[in-house]
Amino acid sequence: MDGSKIKNMDEFAAVAGISRPTISKYFHDPSSVKQSTRARIEEALEKHDYRPNIFAMNQNRKLTRTVGIVMPYLADPIFGEIARTIERRCIDAGYRTALFSSHGERSGEIEALESLRALRPSGVMLAPLGRFSDRDFISGFCEEFPTVIFDRDIEGVGEAFVGSDNASFVSQSVEYLTRIGDPPCFFEMKNPANPNSIARRQGYMRSMRERGFEPMVVQVDGEGWEFERIGYDGGLGVIENRSLPTNTVLCSNDRLAIGFLAACYEKGLRVGRGSGCALRVAGHDNHPHARFTCPSLTTVAHEYEAISETGVSTLFDLIEQGGRFEGRRVERLPTRLIMRDSA
Repeated sequence: MDGSKIKNMDEFAAVAGISRPTISKYFHDPSSVKQSTRARIEEALEKHDYRPNIFAMNQNRKLTRTVGIVMPYLADPIFGEIARTIERRCIDAGYRTALFSSHGERSGEIEALESLRALRPSGVMLAPLGRFSDRDFISGFCEEFPTVIFDRDIEGVGEAFVGSDNASFVSQSVEYLTRIGDPPCFFEMKNPANPNSIARRQGYMRSMRERGFEPMVVQVDGEGWEFERIGYDGGLGVIENRSLPTNTVLCSNDRLAIGFLAACYEKGLRVGRGSGCALRVAGHDNHPHARFTCPSLTTVAHEYEAISETGVSTLFDLIEQGGRFEGRRVERLPTRLIMRDSA
């Protein structure tokens, strides 16, 4: 890439053969990196056509060296794992982190962002509640501070969104389940707050019709974040009422599926593909506990590390460019089918 135009710090890090966090530390304080590393960076600067946006970096020095991380519900192991990865990457790049949970409540989300506003962060990684979020408040916050929305999108809000491709989630699970057995019904909560759940239901219906099957949506009562309990109670209800339209159940997320598996066990229904099995059950997300359920849960996996890494790289790029991109960046990462004993 000699002589080619380097657009941002990520590209410069790649051609220099030095990590992005180390490059970032150098530009903020050259003395913070080893002399040998500093020499390699300065040699690469001479070789390649790249100069950082000094104006933007000076503007950002008015802010603290803090990155805010806001999660909807930290008791969920999925968000705990994502937060851990984001925090580690920020620390490696020389930032402090401030981690907040919205506790599944709009007021909690607003309070977390107000607390961050007082800290004057360099940037923020925000996984919003979704439909329950105060869109206008979040939009105003994103105008003040470089913010990357991740996991669940609020369309048009923030300079960037990074998350999983929910369409590929469901197309993979439906293709697999219909190929090896009866077509699945879609098991979900009524009126889910998470826009990802709605996208998955829509993807399920589209995938079923593409394969010549009529969609079968089973909705159960429940609200809030106790998905395992909702899946368990709803599972007991449909099993007792014999209202399942098929012997294959595709749950909107793994936490609902874990509760549903508990209901099957209580009712003496064997889950899996082998002899004597009454039902097949699958989910979405690859919850950290999914491989330890009994039977282990077939699922479609978020690539948590890729989401975290891509989100933080996007945030660093946004900070470097003064908090604004030329257009809103949207990146939806592919997902991966994981076949286990439950289906």
